[in-house]
Amino acid sequence: MQTLFYIGLIFVLGAFTKWISSKVGLLNVVGFLILGFIIGPEVLGIITYEFVEETHIITELSLSLIAVLVGANLKYNIIKEFWKQIALVSFFETFFTFLFIGSSFYLLFDILGLGFAEEQRLTIALLFGGLAAATAPATILAIIHELKAKGKFSSFLLSVVAADNAIALVLFSFIVTITSAMMIDSGGCSFGTFLSVFWVIVLSILLGVVGAIISELIDRIFINQPSMKTTSTLGMIFMVYSLSQYWNLEPLFSSLVMGVVMANLSNEFFLVKEEFDNHLKEIIFMLFFTLSAMHLSVSFLLTMPLVIVVYVLFRIIGKITGVWVGAKLSGADKHVQNYLGIALFPQAGIAIGLALSLQNQAGFEMMAPIILNIIIATTIVHEFLGPVFTKRVLKKSGECGKE
Repeated sequence: MQTLFYIGLIFVLGAFTKWISSKVGLLNVVGFLILGFIIGPEVLGIITYEFVEETHIITELSLSLIAVLVGANLKYNIIKEFWKQIALVSFFETFFTFLFIGSSFYLLFDILGLGFAEEQRLTIALLFGGLAAATAPATILAIIHELKAKGKFSSFLLSVVAADNAIALVLFSFIVTITSAMMIDSGGCSFGTFLSVFWVIVLSILLGVVGAIISELIDRIFINQPSMKTTSTLGMIFMVYSLSQYWNLEPLFSSLVMGVVMANLSNEFFLVKEEFDNHLKEIIFMLFFTLSAMHLSVSFLLTMPLVIVVYVLFRIIGKITGVWVGAKLSGADKHVQNYLGIALFPQAGIAIGLALSLQNQAGFEMMAPIILNIIIATTIVHEFLGPVFTKRVLKKSGECGKE
């Protein structure tokens, strides 16, 4: 009864939050975060720690849908004119973010006072570099939907976010496997290590592709029945995500690949996406952001301010620098060069999901809780400031209200 009561309470308060946000000109994303933080265990304590710990199924459900929707933005007929620009911008902004964060955490290791042993310096630097590369697709998706932004810049932004997270997921998989091997083998890292990561990535891709093909075949049975197509597609998304988890693959990456394939394989996938936008989007975003904010720890936020400042500062410097370099080399327009990096400021769900995945990794038992707390603590900064920056950039593009 208690779990259902809490979910009902979030729904009711979430509806009021959305109404108040529209009245005061606040983004729904920020409103949901404020709501979760206030009613969560850290402030009023209306929602208990036990409930927050038991809601991983809601988080996973949300992340699976978000990953598919992000992948669906890599549709060939939309990005075919500037796919090279997207590839270069995504590569360089991911690379520079990894480089800036990894270098700063390695060089400032002693000053930051993370509490890790010296021999863990390189491992910590690599892990935080990999985590920083990810961008919050849910935040950017929610803002674009809320502002009804539609046009070349909005499509470019969503495509970069999709490619950015695909690269980040692959990069983090390599980092976890390599650093794990380094700890177990006292610094050694064999060819077999790289091969095992390669197979995880390949099998994750294969699972996403097979899931998309099966989903498309099922959809052909439900001709002219969009609600049934949506239901079966949701079922396949959840099955692919859970199977990827069960087989120790990369569930977020499998879901993202599934989204890419479905969007390009089916001419009617937009109908399923439209159904999701009309009926499920608001509920998923409300639950995801409200619950995410409940993980934030005020005490941890106050005990490690320097770590938070360094992470947030060097991450956005890496994003802006990488976008500028990639856009310059690919010949992207000035608006992309000057503003896209700022729009990539948000970070939440995927980074938290990756940090959570470390909890079950052998060799990371001691460092995983601290890494998770740092990522959650920095999320409060990214998710309160990020939407403001992204909203401003989208308004500058002149594409708002065109849906």
